[in-house]
Amino acid sequence: RRVCSARAPAAPPVPESHVQPVYLPYLTTCAGQRLCSTYRTIYKVSYRLVARQAARPVASCCPGWSRDATSALGCNRAVCWAPCRNGGSCVFPNRCSCPPGWTGPACETDVDECARRSHGCGQLCANTAGSYRCSCRAGFHLAADARACEPAEPEPEPRAQGPSTEMKEEMKDLKARMEALEQKLQSVLAPFHNLMPSAPDDVGTDPISRLSHSLQQLDRIDSLSEQISFLEERLETCKCPGKG
Repeated sequence: RRVCSARAPAAPPVPESHVQPVYLPYLTTCAGQRLCSTYRTIYKVSYRLVARQAARPVASCCPGWSRDATSALGCNRAVCWAPCRNGGSCVFPNRCSCPPGWTGPACETDVDECARRSHGCGQLCANTAGSYRCSCRAGFHLAADARACEPAEPEPEPRAQGPSTEMKEEMKDLKARMEALEQKLQSVLAPFHNLMPSAPDDVGTDPISRLSHSLQQLDRIDSLSEQISFLEERLETCKCPGKG
C-alpha cells in the first residue's frame, strides 16, 4: 500500500567454485612406428564471480509516506515536514490531527472556546492554553458540573456573647473588696467625723489633718465604687462576636 515502485536490489557478486576441464596435448607412437599428436583431459577446481538475485524486493514509498519498519513492504506512516505540536499526531502528509483545544496545520494555534460561545459556562468564561475555565460573579459559586452558577448561601451572623465567667468572677471579687474597704474606713473614722474641718486645703503632720485626708480618700473610694458598678453594667450589656 502506498508503494510507488518495487525493485530487487542489485546484489554484489559472490565467488563460486566449479570444475574446469583442461586439455593437455602430447605425442605418442601410432601404427607403423609413426608419431601421432593427441591430447588428454584433466580437471581442476576454479573460482568465478556469480551475481545472485535478492531474496525480497525493496519498496519505494510514494512522496509523503514512509515504512513503519525496515522489513515492511507497505508504506503506512505519514510524513509531516513540520512536527505536530501540543499532542497532535501526523495522520496524512503534512496534516496533523489535533487534540481538543488546538488547531492549525501543526496544532500550534489555541482555540478560544469563550469567543465561540460553545463553552457552556453559566456566567463568566476565561480562556486558557488548550482549554477554558468557568467562574461566577459575586454572590454565586460554581455548581458540581463546574459550569453552572448557583446563589451563594449567606454567611451566618456572628453570635452575641456576653462577658465570660472568669470576667464576672473578677468583677465580683473586686466589688466585694471595695465594699469591705469602705466599711472598714467608715467604722474607723466614725468617732472623728464631727471634729473634722469642712474643707482642709493641705494635709499637715498632726493627727487631725491626717484624719481629714483619710475622709477625702473615703469620698474617692465611693466614687471608685460607683465607677466599678457602672463598668459592670456595661459588661453585662456587651455584645461580643463569636469565633464560630
